[in-house]
Amino acid sequence: MGDRGRSRIQELEKEGWTRQFTASEPRLSEAAALYRDLGFEVRLEGLPIKQGCDPCTGDEREDPEECRACFEGFEEQYRIIFTRPARKDEL
Repeated sequence: MGDRGRSRIQELEKEGWTRQFTASEPRLSEAAALYRDLGFEVRLEGLPIKQGCDPCTGDEREDPEECRACFEGFEEQYRIIFTRPARKDEL
């Protein structure tokens, strides 16, 4: 993941967001609705684009957030789901 993508995720984490997983439709909407029903705020973020991502070599186990080869050409269809507990004024 590029520095820009990593810093964006770090910024969200500082704001109390927790990264859940990456999904596309229809699972994306289903998961977002489920998290909302469970009382969470939901934020959907696009995939950070990593320049020069090589096909998986097995090293992605070291840092699975680095590999983007499976999404290549379809990045716009996927979103990262972030959640955080809903604030009391939003309940």
